[in-house]
Amino acid sequence: MIKKLLLFIILFYFLALIQTSFMVHFSVWGLIPNLIFFSVIIWNIFERSKNNFGIYQAVAAGFFLDIFSSKIIGFNIIILIYLAIVIKLFLKSYVRIPFLEK
Repeated sequence: MIKKLLLFIILFYFLALIQTSFMVHFSVWGLIPNLIFFSVIIWNIFERSKNNFGIYQAVAAGFFLDIFSSKIIGFNIIILIYLAIVIKLFLKSYVRIPFLEK
C-alpha cells in the first residue's frame, strides 16, 4: 500500500503541475479542467467500497491542489475527502457493480 500511495503522490504532483502550468492555456469558456479532481472521482468509483485507499488518495491530491492554489491550505483536502466519502457511501448504499463485488 505504501508503494501505491507513493506512486499516486508522484502522479498527483505531475497532474498538479500540468493543471496549473499547461492546462491554463486550453480553457474553454474560461473553465480549466481539474485533472486531480477527476482522478479522485474515477478512483473512488472503481475502488471496492471496503477499501479506504481512495480517502488517502484524496488527502494527497488535496495537498497538491492546496500547494499550487491561492486558497487556504486544507480547503481542497477537506473538499476531496468529503467527496471520496460521499462517493463511497453512495456506491455502498445504492449501487451494485457486479464486477467489483468479487
